[in-house]
Amino acid sequence: MLRVPFEGLRFALEQAMLRLGISPDRARLCAQLFAETTRDGIYSHGLNRFPRFEAMVKNGSIDVHATPTLTAAFGAIERWDGHRGIGNLNARSSMQRAVELARTQGIGGVALANTNHWMRGGAFGWQAADEGVFAICWSNTLPNVPAWGATTPTIGNNPLILAIPRDNGHHIVLDMAMSQFSYGALASYAKRGHPLPVPGGYDSAGNLTQDAAAIEASQRALPIGYWKGSGLSLVLDMIGAMLSGGLATYQLGSDPLREAGQSQIFLAIDPSNVATAEELTRIADGVLDHLRQATPIDPARPIRYPGEQTFHLREENLRLGVPVDPEIWKQISQPD
Repeated sequence: MLRVPFEGLRFALEQAMLRLGISPDRARLCAQLFAETTRDGIYSHGLNRFPRFEAMVKNGSIDVHATPTLTAAFGAIERWDGHRGIGNLNARSSMQRAVELARTQGIGGVALANTNHWMRGGAFGWQAADEGVFAICWSNTLPNVPAWGATTPTIGNNPLILAIPRDNGHHIVLDMAMSQFSYGALASYAKRGHPLPVPGGYDSAGNLTQDAAAIEASQRALPIGYWKGSGLSLVLDMIGAMLSGGLATYQLGSDPLREAGQSQIFLAIDPSNVATAEELTRIADGVLDHLRQATPIDPARPIRYPGEQTFHLREENLRLGVPVDPEIWKQISQPD
């Protein structure tokens, strides 16, 4: 495993962004988001995702010059068009706008149409929590998971994020997709040749398997909660497309290198006018203290809340260097 200093990773990504024609300020922010995702241990959606991002810029699926524009507004909800711009920058500005609306309305919602893959969806939950607000956001995707009872990809592996702010900065952030394992995670397991810890889908013969490569080949990832995850994926897709006026999963095609035009929702709730910080802290601490009293299956692995592991990985990777794929690192740090 190769480790590089965080700032070195961020700088190399920024230089790669500049070579793609992204303006300096936007290149810096986009690189920061990619680097922070990698630093926090979400390797499949950080540096490892960059080659696909680069390919989509080059094939025209991503317009590096496009920025979102407002298309409709009423009260605390707004519609925006992302013009197929850079996904993580579109998402960041949309969440920021939702937070601004929440500051004045108590709650704010942005429905974003015509955007691109936002990379790590959890980044925008962390963004909102750092502002002291609760957040819910999700995106649709191309059809890459079979609906319950189907054998062919029909629904999207739609990421869903819920964020709860805490005064000490140790926010609770649930970042999940609609399959037991995201396709980014499957790719990571397949590349390492490691089995999944639990069955994550079906092989070509229709058998549940822990073989990530077999699931990639069959395109039959297992929805979380079986029919429940299938249903949740469907309604998230419908709400996103209907509120934004954008595309639904079935309209996004099947080519991952041309997955453009996604629909996304960003909701922010500012609790400051209905509850004191002390009350919120007391409730959160009580829930987490009770969680930690549960008897773990493995005493060496204590019970964790969503997002807790992020702080451990962040500290470790800042101290030791961020783990990177040597081949991808060479491509961006030593371009031809």
